[in-house]
Amino acid sequence: MAFNDLFRLSSHAVITNTVGEVLLLKATYGDKHWGLPGGGLDPNETIHQALQRECVEELGCEVDVQYLSGVYFHSAYQSQAFIFRCALPQGATIRLSDEHSEYAYVAVTELSTIQQQRVNECLAFSGVVRSAAF
Repeated sequence: MAFNDLFRLSSHAVITNTVGEVLLLKATYGDKHWGLPGGGLDPNETIHQALQRECVEELGCEVDVQYLSGVYFHSAYQSQAFIFRCALPQGATIRLSDEHSEYAYVAVTELSTIQQQRVNECLAFSGVVRSAAF
């Protein structure tokens, strides 16, 4: 990989409800997929700053960041995704941006294979940051 090649970085939040279901957002753009809150880093931004900015933009509130659990390479997008365990602050109300049409909490078993791996490794965090390539 050369210095000037394009390479993407993103930060995403794994947020669960009281029964262990994972928060997903439905995009209003592209293929309108469901995904974890978060998104790409802006220039001069750290992975933590991007996570907070994206969550404020997408959820309408800051999140409590607990830990970084993994970094996952997606060859289809030439992207590294940083996965963080997060929680919504007590009493927080989700207010979606125009980027998403709805949100839902879903069982981990309903996620795609890749999302299941990332979320399960996040929820089973043992203090070692995981990595994988897809």
